[in-house]
Amino acid sequence: MRRMAEPYRIKTVEPLQMTTREERQKAIEEAGYNTFLLPSKVCYIDLLTDSGTSAMSDRQWAHMMIGDEAYAGAKSFDLLQEAVQEHYGFPYVVPTHQGRGAEHLISRILIKPGQHVPGNMYFTTTRLHQEMAGATFHDVIIDEAHDPSAEHPFKGNIDLDKLRALIAEVGAENIAYVNLAVTVNLAGGQPVSMANIEAVRALCDEHAIILWSDATRLAENAYFIQEREEGYADKSCAQIAKEMLSHFDGLTMSGKKDCLVNIGGFLAMRSEDILLKARELVVVFEGMPTYGGLAGRDLEAMAIGLEEALDDNYLAHRIGQVRYLGQQLIDAGVPVVEPIGGHAVFLDARRFLPHLSQDELPAQALAAQLFLESGVRSMERGIVSAGRDEQGNHRYPALELVRLTIPRRVYTDRHMDVVADAVIECFKNRDSITGLKFVYEPSALRFFTSRFEKLA
Repeated sequence: MRRMAEPYRIKTVEPLQMTTREERQKAIEEAGYNTFLLPSKVCYIDLLTDSGTSAMSDRQWAHMMIGDEAYAGAKSFDLLQEAVQEHYGFPYVVPTHQGRGAEHLISRILIKPGQHVPGNMYFTTTRLHQEMAGATFHDVIIDEAHDPSAEHPFKGNIDLDKLRALIAEVGAENIAYVNLAVTVNLAGGQPVSMANIEAVRALCDEHAIILWSDATRLAENAYFIQEREEGYADKSCAQIAKEMLSHFDGLTMSGKKDCLVNIGGFLAMRSEDILLKARELVVVFEGMPTYGGLAGRDLEAMAIGLEEALDDNYLAHRIGQVRYLGQQLIDAGVPVVEPIGGHAVFLDARRFLPHLSQDELPAQALAAQLFLESGVRSMERGIVSAGRDEQGNHRYPALELVRLTIPRRVYTDRHMDVVADAVIECFKNRDSITGLKFVYEPSALRFFTSRFEKLA
């Protein structure tokens, strides 16, 4: 099989500067061993997140120059709405400054205090907004998703028996909505099958429950369906994505991922009632319903980006690059979540650092060590990200992971080689990595700003 090159040419470059180990030691200590608190200038290859870190195309930059910056009724909003209607199939759109703005609005609209929201594994900001609105989150993902070594083509699927049991337990009227993410970030970027989406839709219809989607990485999910699900090999990713979304009542979108922009998000829906409520709230928290906290140029770039992200050649390279990194680590015996997902390679910190208990924060320790050794910035997705429960106790997730998140259209495979070498070197010296403890912890979303120090 012939090797694949990037499906683009590089027109503008941003210089990278490698730091010394002494400089990185100073930086990680000053950051309290939290990679979120590192200044980007000391990060040689930055794999902290794929959110807002994409490289935009010449078409996107060109459209930014014609953005309509009118306070109300901007034509740039019309372009975004038309793009969502054409490619996603939803008639109504309300822009927000980013995905968590959309999560905030829909949680306030759909949730009544005391209700329940089942979903296919939690995501940090999504669960927080649901809980702030008075709901209880329930994980109804299939069991395989919690096993990093389980080989399943669609580990993001909802377990229908778990969902049925919850409906029977609390009553359909007490379920605000079902939230189905495509793909599932904290499971390792794992996809959901079309058959599962259809089955969840049928179950929701049976009980008159709203089905919503966290569609942040919907293009990547469409690619996996094309590759793995019978009957879709001859369909384009754009066709699959539109069919996939046809089963949902609405979605929250972080445009900073599969819309290939640096800022922006939106709600899309079919219900005029939800639209009116969203327009009322967006004015309070985000901005006018036609800009939602964004400049007209951002709306323009997002409209073009959501189309470009559905291109088959782009997606083949995008997911191929993630797999290229993941396969090098697998070949070296490094424990990772398998199969490799769509947006990141997830290191299994439990198996990587078996000498550390979960209370010693192995994923956080590994992320800090990787930066110290190489200048590669990654992020923790384990006990720190999971936070605390209502009683103030740590939540102990089954998955204790370090996420190597690949920005879109930013790095070459040569960069992936450097990352692979750095991780493999850490793995060879893993016995020397010590655990961490909290020295500062905020009350919510603690992984962003907590500070740590090494255990003795």
